[in-house]
Amino acid sequence: MQILVIDDNETLRDGVVQILRQQGHTLSSAAGGQAGLEALRLQPVDLVLTDYKMDGMNGLALMQAVKAQWPQTGVMVMTAFGTIDLAVDAMKAGAWDFITKPFSREALTLKVSRFEELHLQKSESARLAGEKALLQEELETRLHFGELVGESPAMTVLYQTVEKVAPSETSVLILGESGTGKELAARAIHRRSRRNQRPFVRVNCGALAEGLLESELFGHEKGAFTGAVRLKKGRFELAHGGTLFLDEIGDLSPGLQVKLLRVLQEKEFERVGGEETLQVDVRVIAATHRDLLASVKAGRFREDLYYRLFIVPVFLPPLRERRDDIPLLADHFLKSLSADMGRPPMTLTQTALDTLKAYHWPGNIRELSNVLERAVVLASGTELDRSDLLFTASPDSGAATGEMGMDLEARLAEVERKMLVEALTAAGGVKARTARILGIKTSALYYKLEKYGLLENGAAL
Repeated sequence: MQILVIDDNETLRDGVVQILRQQGHTLSSAAGGQAGLEALRLQPVDLVLTDYKMDGMNGLALMQAVKAQWPQTGVMVMTAFGTIDLAVDAMKAGAWDFITKPFSREALTLKVSRFEELHLQKSESARLAGEKALLQEELETRLHFGELVGESPAMTVLYQTVEKVAPSETSVLILGESGTGKELAARAIHRRSRRNQRPFVRVNCGALAEGLLESELFGHEKGAFTGAVRLKKGRFELAHGGTLFLDEIGDLSPGLQVKLLRVLQEKEFERVGGEETLQVDVRVIAATHRDLLASVKAGRFREDLYYRLFIVPVFLPPLRERRDDIPLLADHFLKSLSADMGRPPMTLTQTALDTLKAYHWPGNIRELSNVLERAVVLASGTELDRSDLLFTASPDSGAATGEMGMDLEARLAEVERKMLVEALTAAGGVKARTARILGIKTSALYYKLEKYGLLENGAAL
């Protein structure tokens, strides 16, 4: 503990310093109040022991100056027997304790030890409070940003953008390669918006044919087309008051682009086969992996719709541009996957982690999740090494082109053969039990065992 002794009596001052230094404390001293303040400016301490009656600045004035500039520093006043009332006044003004002269070595060390214990308790409480605040901040961040994980500069910019855009009512366009987490970003914006108690509705515009997508977005009346046996509300109606996330907006047909533009501008539409105009209050968040501006120039995407959506762009970085986040993402996925599969917590060797960081990730975070899921499914232990990681593209390729390092069929065959061997081992070579483990028919198992050369004279090797 750092202690400063202030007394204009050199003999007493040096004696106190010697006693407390023998107790293991770090001591400094000063001959008066002003000298003591100068010493504190050079080196703050945990405890100040000061005489009350000194020439110039007395102990009360010194204590008040210390508390004003170093509020965490304790002050103990040394005073003669006949001036105890002055010491009591000092305590009322903020001093921690006082000790009357003359005092014994034991009395001094006891009081300092009590202060040290209290000081340590306060320091520990402050540390725990700081940790609690950090944990609370992390929890709030996770609640606000959902499953978005990362601490890289690119992700910090993303979080800041989400914080700024979320409270507004404007349309948002999320741009990024496939697999970068565009839907997660959209959900994070919704959670921090004023609509967070209302629905978040998602539509993948690239997954449905034009006719089906129109019905999905705007709904249809009973009898509007063959198979329309009842009225169906569209996603715009279902998202009323909330947020509608239009994923892969770049795949929208020209006809639906016109209808979407009308909803964004007028906030109204008609169901397929209907005549009634419906009003809707929906915030639209769109996303695409395409270069929409290039699509506009090529005449595939309406310019007016592009500028209606491109009010606040949110850019999601590809994983290869935020490699420092890979350890965090891997830990996040492994904890989730292990829990979902009822497995013990899985970890990565340093070699495996280095391999993940060196890979170019053409499939971004989605590919990372898939690689780790395969590894957890096939792993025989709780530690994953490089040999447990199976990539779609060559793991040694530094290119970002996503070209195959080996053909997909060969990769799948490699995974299937490994699963067969592990299932056979787990089943003790009993084929019926092996088939049950793999969830396939025994006849299918025989075919696969033969295909991979795992049968010899009708028996599993």
